[in-house]
Amino acid sequence: MNNLIYKLRKPENETVISFDKNTEERRLLLEEIQRQSNTIIDIPLIIGGKEIKTGDIGNVVMPHNHSHVLATYHKASEKEIKLAINAAKEAKKEWMSLSWMDRISVMLKAAELITSKYRYLLDASTMLGQSKNPYQAEIDAVCETADFLRFNSYFLSQVYNDQPFSSENQLNYTEYRPLEGFVFAVTPFNFTSIASNLNMAVALMGNTLVWKPSTTSLLSNYYLMKIFKEAGLPDGVINFVPGKGSIIGEIVLSDKDLGGIHFTGSTKTFNSLQKQVSNNLETYKSYPKIIGETGGKNFIFVHETAESKEVSTAIIRGAFEFQGQKCSAASRAYIPKTLWPKIKELLIESISKIKLGDINDFSNFMNAVIDKTSFDNIMSHINYAKESKEAEVIIGGKGDKSKGYYIEPTVILTSNPHFKTMEEEIFGPVITIYIYNNSDYEETLKICDTTSKYALTGSIFSKNKEAIKKAYEILRYAAGNFYINDKPTGAVVGQQPFGGARSSGTNDKAGSYINLLRWTSPRVVKETFVPATCFKYKYME
Repeated sequence: MNNLIYKLRKPENETVISFDKNTEERRLLLEEIQRQSNTIIDIPLIIGGKEIKTGDIGNVVMPHNHSHVLATYHKASEKEIKLAINAAKEAKKEWMSLSWMDRISVMLKAAELITSKYRYLLDASTMLGQSKNPYQAEIDAVCETADFLRFNSYFLSQVYNDQPFSSENQLNYTEYRPLEGFVFAVTPFNFTSIASNLNMAVALMGNTLVWKPSTTSLLSNYYLMKIFKEAGLPDGVINFVPGKGSIIGEIVLSDKDLGGIHFTGSTKTFNSLQKQVSNNLETYKSYPKIIGETGGKNFIFVHETAESKEVSTAIIRGAFEFQGQKCSAASRAYIPKTLWPKIKELLIESISKIKLGDINDFSNFMNAVIDKTSFDNIMSHINYAKESKEAEVIIGGKGDKSKGYYIEPTVILTSNPHFKTMEEEIFGPVITIYIYNNSDYEETLKICDTTSKYALTGSIFSKNKEAIKKAYEILRYAAGNFYINDKPTGAVVGQQPFGGARSSGTNDKAGSYINLLRWTSPRVVKETFVPATCFKYKYME
């Protein structure tokens, strides 16, 4: 019998490798990029631990060179989707019965494999398949993925240790059961770490899953699945099912044993999933828990006391890192009239130095957007601004998809705070700026709060504490992650739990114990040592 009571040490965030010139780390990464570039792998489904090839094939290509095929992948049909659901159900009893120490040992081993043996594999596959530069890949695919695994294991120990008070003649305790049934994980293209966490956070709490990965991140996601298996994840706990989302969703969401959905992606897709669940409520054994992080229209708000150079740097990093394809990316800014000339000058100067191109050139700050659909959507917004009398493109605005899906870092200036590109999510390297009169600070804060249906991230730049306090109060519900004198991106696991509300999701804070609690169905137990033997109370005597 394992009667060990173990207290986990609070982990530290994984150190980011910089890949400086002439370092061994840079050499190893370049070698791995070259190896993967010269290899076409075949990606199967993985159901109940077995690789399944359906023969219905799709291609995985480089966004920065879309004629270059990195992998072929097999798409699930109705048969395989049902197999995956059954595999998750069958694996549930044994997985949930394991001690929590056995489950976290899988998570911690996966983190070690990712940060050592497979570091360059994950970095390179994320760079090639999702068009990330080495820094963006490293902070995501390796560091944040490992941080999620390690910190969630630590948070789990805190959750399980949170027990109720027991008074005289009784013992009270809470059992944090996994959800009844299985969980459906739907993961996005833009963060390898999110693909990992949407599955492993749920599995950590004793649940089993059907995983629908994004087709545009299949290369790194397939390697993740292989690492999970090597770390000791039992067969059937996570079932890897690439394929068409509408087909997979229809079958999964109609199963009576659906226990929950863990989602990151578009608001439109999340709303569709919610509607399908609502339509099937009479079918389910339990009400499914639906946890999602969706879109954003994240802001940078500038007070007249801000430093222009700090603001321009935050705009560039916040809006253009990873081509603006972060849920938290800055896509609108409010700048006082007196600061605008200097900030504009700095933006023009700095953006002119940004290099855009292939991931093999480490001097490139930006790479390609993910696919043709994304490219066309982003360019349609830019062209709309070009043709409007209420806006002008003052920096960038050009795109080229002949070889890769490249779009210049683009700055739009508008006279209308409710202009289309101030309100709609674009998910690309585009930021729209509105200039306000210094005296209209509070009024413009209210405009910022009410302009967008989203409420994911936002930031305020100011040296004035009263101005910061005013922004903090008026923008209380405008962002789930609020930054003071910083860009609105870059939440770190264990430091800034992440999530937003309104149309940005359910705000269940990935990277904290809050998210883990959502994957439990607590049962409170009271044991009475000496039960009563008479129905009468003393006051009745």
